[in-house]
Amino acid sequence: MRVLALLLCLATPAQAETLSQELHSNGITATTQRLASATTPEDLFALGALRFLGGIESALQARWQMGVSDSMMMLPIMRLPIPENPNPAPFDPALVTTIFTDMSTRMDAAREPLLKIPAGADFGVEIAFADVWFDINANATLDTGEDAAAVLGPILLGWQWDQRDPATPLPVVRFDAADAVWLLAYTHLLQGISDTVIAYDPTAATTRMVDTRKALGLMNHTSTEDEFDFNDSFGDFADIASVVTGALNQPPNKDRLTAAHTHFLAMVAENRRFWPLVNAETDNTMEWIPNEDQQSALGIPLPPGTGNTWLAVLDDAESLLKGDLLIPYWRSDANHGVNLGQMFTDPAPIDLIGWIQGYSAVPYIAQGRTVSGQSWTAFEQLMTGDALLFTVYLN
Repeated sequence: MRVLALLLCLATPAQAETLSQELHSNGITATTQRLASATTPEDLFALGALRFLGGIESALQARWQMGVSDSMMMLPIMRLPIPENPNPAPFDPALVTTIFTDMSTRMDAAREPLLKIPAGADFGVEIAFADVWFDINANATLDTGEDAAAVLGPILLGWQWDQRDPATPLPVVRFDAADAVWLLAYTHLLQGISDTVIAYDPTAATTRMVDTRKALGLMNHTSTEDEFDFNDSFGDFADIASVVTGALNQPPNKDRLTAAHTHFLAMVAENRRFWPLVNAETDNTMEWIPNEDQQSALGIPLPPGTGNTWLAVLDDAESLLKGDLLIPYWRSDANHGVNLGQMFTDPAPIDLIGWIQGYSAVPYIAQGRTVSGQSWTAFEQLMTGDALLFTVYLN
């Protein structure tokens, strides 16, 4: 009998580990490698999603290695919170360009499996947020501050993150065919931003800023708590301003801006595909972005009319990118404005003083209808103060 029982145990397969559990055990990189030959819709989506997350993980690792834990609020990914590195490598002024060059390449790779998902495919991939983590210090171990909740929670939930009960279980999301299109849109958005940053490569301006700090003896500068230090209160702003203005006021890489322009337009196009797919759903199962008859697994309520209102914002964005609508300029009349599309297709250095006075704006001033801002105002009113949060959520 004991032999028979043993044989029965051996003949009964162990319960397969879910994708979510595999992520928790092995992390993003190892799970991505295991899915490299994906063929089913579920695995193709998982591979695309993990390559997307891998791009974020790689950026966080690059920041951690050089001890860049301070938030850079102007750039996505650079503002995500990460733990302190007790022994960082020397700072490389090319860090930002390196991160976004890698991000651009990884977004291309993330789209590749997503585009192979057959039209009309019906699938679901369940992911528990508690199982997702970023190997920020690259030691293949989940450490404090590396879980997705710590890294992404404040960005996804905004002020609601600080007010949530820490004992509340993290959500489980069932990603479906509509969400694959949402993710496609997001890859285009991040690649468009990445290519724009690369086009105005900030490496030279950052090198100049670092060299200046060294010359002034500020690289290891600290001040006591009981003394006022003007450098502490204004110096960081001056450093960042010097990098931003220096990066913008140089001949940009036209090919990168052309690519960015294409990606931003593709982001709008994928959003237009996404919302009809969401609205056609009849289930209500752990939704990522719900329609008006569903609930979000994140607990984020979407007001009625969210999809149409957001699409109106994107319609204006597309018209601006194409030059069909113009951006109002403070020194021109109501019948003239800035052609944003031309700034991508025929780029020039951006001299901020010249744009304020007007001499740098003149080549891009055109006659036509300017954007009214009504669609954005309607979106802000619908979101009752959380418009920027929902912009990140909806893309």
